[in-house]
Amino acid sequence: MTPAEFQRIHDSFRPRVLRYLARLVGEREAEDLAQSVMLRVSSGLPEFRNDSSLATWIYRIATNVAIDKLRSPVREQPLDGDPDLDESDVPFDARTPSVEAIAIRTEMSACIREFIDHLPEHYRMVMVLSEMEGFKNAEIAAILGVSLDTVKIRLHRAREKLRNDLQEGCSFYRDEGSGLACDRKSSC
Repeated sequence: MTPAEFQRIHDSFRPRVLRYLARLVGEREAEDLAQSVMLRVSSGLPEFRNDSSLATWIYRIATNVAIDKLRSPVREQPLDGDPDLDESDVPFDARTPSVEAIAIRTEMSACIREFIDHLPEHYRMVMVLSEMEGFKNAEIAAILGVSLDTVKIRLHRAREKLRNDLQEGCSFYRDEGSGLACDRKSSC
């Protein structure tokens, strides 16, 4: 493999791997882990046998790196929320209904991501791979090294747990524009 070929793979997959790892272990840890994944990809490419797609193989490496990090005794917790979501940074005059609607959607996305972050590890991984990374169930099975039935069961249970957690932790309603919005319940 030539350096140019690896660079093409690196440029194509690194941003996706970084996003995936950030969803699993948090932003602070993701950068170092993404670097580790790309080093493993670089050293393992000569032995890659094309038994699976390149994407499946790379995500399998990323998943194993994330699992190792999650199971290590000292682990920093992901940041709560997104620091870029501070509405006080937006001038009052710029807060039009469309800006408010965008802020509500962004806040809901952050809220849902937080609930996903609190799912058990094996549920969180299938949810992130399926719902956020767009992998099919068979690809998820290959990435995680489990059966297709296991993926289906975990995905079903993860969705059910997420739905229950959201119902317990949030009050959903329709805003002025009939868009879905939510407020955290006080017990969370």
